[in-house]
Amino acid sequence: MNTLIIAEKPSVALRIAMSLGNGEQKRVANGKTSYYKIDKGEETIYVAPAVGHLFTIRQVGYKRGYPVLDVEWAPSYSASKSSAFTKQYLDTIYEVAKKCSYFINACDYDIEGTVIGTNIIKEVTKQPVDKLRSYAKRMKYSTTTTKDLLDSYNNMSELDLENFYAGETRHMLDWIWGINLSRALTQALGSAGGGKALSIGRVQGPTLAILARRENEISEFRPEPFWRVTAVIDGTEFANTRGDMKDKAVAEKAYEESMKAKDEAKITRVVSKDEPRWPYPPFDLTSLQLEASRVFRLDPSLTLSIAQKLYERSYISYPRTSSQKLPYTLGLPGIIKSLGENPEYAEISRNLTSENRFKPLEGKKTDEAHPAIFPTGVRPRDLSKQEEEVYDLITRRFLSCFAAPASVARVKVEADIGGEKYSASGATIKERAWLDYYRYASIEEKTVANFTEGSMHKAEGIKMDSLKTKPPKRYTKAGIIAELERKGLGTKATRASIVDTLFRREYVEGSSISVTSFGMSVYNSLLKNCPMILDEKTTKELEDDMEEISERKKSEAEVLEQGKKMLLNALETFDKNMQQVSNDLKVGFMEASILGKCPKCGTGDLIIRHSRIGKQFVACTNYPKCTNTYPLVQKAKIVPTGRVCEYCHTPIVKVIRKGMRPFEMDLDPQCPNRPVTFRSKSSEEGQTAEQKTPQIPQKEESPEPKKAAKKAAKPKVVAPKRKAKKAPQKKKTQKKSDKNKQGETNEN
Repeated sequence: MNTLIIAEKPSVALRIAMSLGNGEQKRVANGKTSYYKIDKGEETIYVAPAVGHLFTIRQVGYKRGYPVLDVEWAPSYSASKSSAFTKQYLDTIYEVAKKCSYFINACDYDIEGTVIGTNIIKEVTKQPVDKLRSYAKRMKYSTTTTKDLLDSYNNMSELDLENFYAGETRHMLDWIWGINLSRALTQALGSAGGGKALSIGRVQGPTLAILARRENEISEFRPEPFWRVTAVIDGTEFANTRGDMKDKAVAEKAYEESMKAKDEAKITRVVSKDEPRWPYPPFDLTSLQLEASRVFRLDPSLTLSIAQKLYERSYISYPRTSSQKLPYTLGLPGIIKSLGENPEYAEISRNLTSENRFKPLEGKKTDEAHPAIFPTGVRPRDLSKQEEEVYDLITRRFLSCFAAPASVARVKVEADIGGEKYSASGATIKERAWLDYYRYASIEEKTVANFTEGSMHKAEGIKMDSLKTKPPKRYTKAGIIAELERKGLGTKATRASIVDTLFRREYVEGSSISVTSFGMSVYNSLLKNCPMILDEKTTKELEDDMEEISERKKSEAEVLEQGKKMLLNALETFDKNMQQVSNDLKVGFMEASILGKCPKCGTGDLIIRHSRIGKQFVACTNYPKCTNTYPLVQKAKIVPTGRVCEYCHTPIVKVIRKGMRPFEMDLDPQCPNRPVTFRSKSSEEGQTAEQKTPQIPQKEESPEPKKAAKKAAKPKVVAPKRKAKKAPQKKKTQKKSDKNKQGETNEN
């Protein structure tokens, strides 16, 4: 009997083949892909990789509008051009599967890995899902070390079909909700958006709502004054125990009474005690993303990508986990000793081993499939700087879990000054313990003078500070991911990508996330006309239903039907208010697209428009009275600066392109100042007024001034033979311009 093992990635396929083949596996090339062959006497084991999802959800038939409720699994390469590369991997699996009668799903042990592997096995066997347990088994592992992979192979379990049904339901509902709501939004924006892609989804909507509510809290915030009274005694600052006083008269009275008795400050109480400071629990995915963002300013998606690479190279355990538990069965003493072979962690390993500290401090969070993230003990090689940072973060956090708690000496001193109560607190570290192992944590130390109860002192520096309240802080990417987890929205593997989608759609921006004006338009319109799309309860209800599929409490068909009913209710409400949504979105889109005033007519605004084929250009809102247009750099984000060019009087914009440094430019391609715009201001120093104010040539009113300029500049370059061909081409361009009077302009 021949067996085919399906791995989720090529690197993991190699690890499995090396572990099972004990170095005697054979690599077999098949075009640009390869698989592995392991001979076991009469049995042959094949190991072939996928590259993530080889199958994806698509609609049945062809329909451009909505609602679309009938969906099916299809090869990823047939549904998306960007997935064309997956065809060669699927073809290889098909070819190898012909030689096999038994199959093993060795993809990552989570719902996504279950869906990936089960879909492949279902396709190559041509068997219904409920019959697959007769043809296949499941490997479960949390690391790709040889030991874990061999244990997983020797202790395979039945296919986890309940997880497949739950995962399939999630894929289908996410696709159905996303495609229908996104098509409805895009249709509402209509031609005003010029083909701009809008999206909203089952989790994306509530996520936008959370960020928009915070945006409203910040914009509506009005600072309120408050006062604090403090005093300094023997170099130690004491705070009045009234705290933040909103009544200025109360603060003034406290200040005045204290000033009267400043020479008679009495220490009324001194309390000292030692407190343990326990280490942090080991990382789950969300806490890793939060910490990597705090310490290294790493984007959460990048952190997950790095952790996945470290896992595939056997350096850490599976990162997509919700657990903060480290069971002893992982072989924790052996891992600690193995880490000691790395000079970076040798001393920590020796200390923990000599003290026999092999019981970790754990957190409350659990995950049935995987433990917390931990280093395997395999010494990493050839890591990038960011990979080294994430690996060190994980390893030190893991080791610190086994260390003794730090000891902190805390002291609280209370004083009386003219009947006003004051207090001061101090903290000093007595035993650093785990803090020496996890260098990314710290405890703020603050010393206070050596006071005794009943002693009298002179208070100096008594003051009353006038302060104002501050608005709520904006979410960071890591912060909103943690908030989604707290609310039970999305999954540990999808939350980062959901936030990234909001950025791509230009609903939000910035490292401290702010919602753009257009993002607020989308939110406000949906809140007013179809609030169900933004409702956390709707999404949470579906999340709970899908969890119950895994627990065999509900069927896939039941949850799908419920999800479709919810969607149809939302679409019905949306359609009833379509005109209002359309008006709101168009106004929001226009406001977000305004770059400045039109220098030609003086009354219209210059806005970003899109041609029928999606090219962006600038046009005047007074069209057709004003036909002024300017070309724009394509595939770039154009951001207004609020400044105007002193020569051509067009707005100056910032151009942001992926992988390139942002730069500024005015809009008129014929403006003589345009090359100077790219220089620093220092390059203009020393020029005379005449040098700084060159003659501005007359600008043509053609919608394609760049092309017109090129023709004017190079009239003699065209060969005589081609002049006859140029004439109709010019006529065609003119015809296109007449047909679409705000014609397409393009600057690459």
